[in-house]
Amino acid sequence: MTTARPILIAGGGIGGLTAAIALGREGLDCQVLDRGTFTEESGAGIQLGPNATRILAKLDALDAIAPGAFEPQAIRLFDGLNAKALATVPLGAKAQTRYGAPYLTIHRADLHAGLHAVAESLTPVALTPGFGVASITTEANAVAVTSVDGAKVDGASLIGADGLWSTVRETITPGAALVFSGATAFRTVFPRGALPAPFDGPDVGLWLGPGAHLVHYPVRGGEALNVVAIVTGGTEAQGWNRPADLEALQSGFTRWCKESKSLLEQPAQWRAWSLFSLAPLPSWSRGAVTLLGDAAHPVLPYLAQGGGLAIEDAQDLAQSLARGPDDPASAFRNYETHRQPRAKRLQQAAHRMGGVYHMQGPFRLARNLVLRRRAPEALLRQFDWLYGSV
Repeated sequence: MTTARPILIAGGGIGGLTAAIALGREGLDCQVLDRGTFTEESGAGIQLGPNATRILAKLDALDAIAPGAFEPQAIRLFDGLNAKALATVPLGAKAQTRYGAPYLTIHRADLHAGLHAVAESLTPVALTPGFGVASITTEANAVAVTSVDGAKVDGASLIGADGLWSTVRETITPGAALVFSGATAFRTVFPRGALPAPFDGPDVGLWLGPGAHLVHYPVRGGEALNVVAIVTGGTEAQGWNRPADLEALQSGFTRWCKESKSLLEQPAQWRAWSLFSLAPLPSWSRGAVTLLGDAAHPVLPYLAQGGGLAIEDAQDLAQSLARGPDDPASAFRNYETHRQPRAKRLQQAAHRMGGVYHMQGPFRLARNLVLRRRAPEALLRQFDWLYGSV
């Protein structure tokens, strides 16, 4: 099954490439338009819950990312002020058995390279580098996209997978405005080497503190450690790869214990990005144009689900188009109707989780008490709605 014109995908990141793979597996011609060369994805690590890895397995893409992936055995929670262990969420074999798919951590560049290789191998998929979308024109049965250099591509429909600062979103909801959440994230990656416990373990570490939290986990097949610190405050700025203000980073952890602060003192290059939110859009689609991932529903990182949600979108969207390839507008409406409740629930849950992570005073003490009383299996079960079948 092929379309007379290709389905165009703006953006060659995680969501865009997964959408191309999913469409290709359905036999639908598609063309990915990427402003770069499909090789610039760098950044830091990403956590892939079973909800995402299950889909990648179905798309025969999981093996392609396996060499760079790491399977943590647990999420271990600590109090950032005193280094006391609070709780353990089992992963590894327990998550695999419960959800039928692994929980993985991976460097974004390794994930992107694996997805790119799979997409490139599929006959229905065309990859077009150096195409930054500048304008979009829609007609009854076609979409025309013009690049910043004046090149033009015609397609049967357009999927906007162009991220937080989406150009395609402007076509659908011109008045939508991102809002600074009031928090800033800092990230770095460095060799694991001879790190002390608990940083040397095969786990995701999550340290909670007043107005800030710290996350670390192995990437690059276990050779490197990814570290993310999120602090209340900072300035509003676009982009997610600007050089970090180390003074601003360290100011959020002045009261923290020496064990947790030791990660901030590692000789590493820190990058920063401001966290933004977006009010739910009245619609993700307009005719033969739709959105997926952060372009449609940016999610704060407190549940580590931005990439996972985009992967879910990609599969659902491809299946919807496969059921009605000659009527993309109807397919997009069906996709949107199905996906919006899930995205909204996850956005709200992530926002609440950020508040829990950053609790202060007696609320922090009450949170710690509750966590210490929860059995590991019970902590994992509370994520059944997230990691189970969607």
